[in-house]
Amino acid sequence: MADVNGVMMQYFHWYTSDDGSLWDQVAAQAGELATAGVTALWLPPAYKGIGGGSDVGYGVYDMYDLGEYDQKGSVRTKYGTRAGYLAAVAALRAAGIQVYADTVFNHRMGAEGTELCSATPYPRGDRLNPKGPSRQIRAYTDFTFPGRKGAYSPFLWSWRHFDAVDYDELNPDERDTVYLLEGKRFDDDVSLEFGNYAYLMGCDIDFQAPEVRAEMTAWGCWYLDTTGVDGFRLDAIKHISAWFFPEWHDALEKHIGKDLFMVGEYWADNLAALLWYIDDVGGRLTVFDVPLHFNFYEAGRNGCSYDLRRILDGTLMQARPSHAVTFVDNHDSQPLQALESTVESWFKPLAYALILLRSEGYPCIFYPDYYGAEYDDKGRDGNSHHISLPSHRFLLDRFLQARRDNAHGPQLDWFDHPNTIGWTRMGDAAHPGALAVIMSNGSDGVKWMRVDRRNARFTDISGHIAEAVVTNGDGWGEFRCPGGKVSVWVED
Repeated sequence: MADVNGVMMQYFHWYTSDDGSLWDQVAAQAGELATAGVTALWLPPAYKGIGGGSDVGYGVYDMYDLGEYDQKGSVRTKYGTRAGYLAAVAALRAAGIQVYADTVFNHRMGAEGTELCSATPYPRGDRLNPKGPSRQIRAYTDFTFPGRKGAYSPFLWSWRHFDAVDYDELNPDERDTVYLLEGKRFDDDVSLEFGNYAYLMGCDIDFQAPEVRAEMTAWGCWYLDTTGVDGFRLDAIKHISAWFFPEWHDALEKHIGKDLFMVGEYWADNLAALLWYIDDVGGRLTVFDVPLHFNFYEAGRNGCSYDLRRILDGTLMQARPSHAVTFVDNHDSQPLQALESTVESWFKPLAYALILLRSEGYPCIFYPDYYGAEYDDKGRDGNSHHISLPSHRFLLDRFLQARRDNAHGPQLDWFDHPNTIGWTRMGDAAHPGALAVIMSNGSDGVKWMRVDRRNARFTDISGHIAEAVVTNGDGWGEFRCPGGKVSVWVED
């Protein structure tokens, strides 16, 4: 883990304001976040996207433009300017908070011009059987970055640096087609969905090309030197050759002379796939525990019919906690997004207790769950929707405090009832206070649990139950929680 009992926060969501103020907000709140117990921030992509000042950052155009050049209709990015970003990173690190940079290596978008080249068409849902023979296409693959004029890197992208695209200007009405460029093959060592899931969107970067790998490494070294970040969140890794990342990871650590934290987004509700990936990259990356997120999603939807004893089954948190970044929701799962699978609001405190107050995994808090969020957008049904996500900050602040001060030492589990589960933490020499957590997805919960504290007084910092619990002479206590809630009991 990046820090003992560390906590990461994803400090943005898909609908973060595009007024360019986020970097200033980060700098202003650095001290407050550190005091709350946040030890690392995952910041959104800081470089220019195809949408200029409104791009969330995943339609990546120029990774060297951190809001410094007039490109794609804007100097700043959605979140601010280069100067603002560097100041935000500096403020966080001064407050003792690590910074992880969101990094999109899969594709490029927004080329200045087109190029004629030959390509073989494939159905979007089948990367093994072509639709027909190779033919000439006109692809948007000519990237010249005229606003930057070669600053920081002279590298210019052309069709030779990509392996596939999904648009042919000569046949603009052709749909659901992926064009494999002449002399190329889809990257290997990727997800096997559709036979080969190397192609996702835009101009797919060819990691088989040595000059491309060299440029990616050069960019990573430049980014570390320029920004001083402590690690990276890697987007869409199941579409990129897995063997590239150990090479990239080692080169960057050698360059910077320190350990770097890296977490990859491998979006699969499949534990076997995540374990395969971790082993395939030699354990150099952690990955997000997507199966755990979907357990939370199902638990919230099914209410008291969900068996809480199974909440950790099939998860990375259970099988490989040393490489699990645990989360409740993120920008892809939030309402109206492509991977929408939002955890029900009533269950979120229970889910956050599970990731923040247990010994396994490295937890990540989602910005709207802490601060709340409101926005409007169209859904998959084609209709406009107003979304209001409530803040859970009151409880999260208390969970963060308990994680810092009490969530230490041996852990005992009472996952012995389908609707009421609990666990205790015994503390350690540096953090002697004990902890007991109990939650219910049905009626009021009650459970005798051992905390190894004789005749000790415990208080529910969640505020649900006013009466204290006093343990017996054997170090056991009868802990309670209201129905559908979680109570966190700490030793006075």
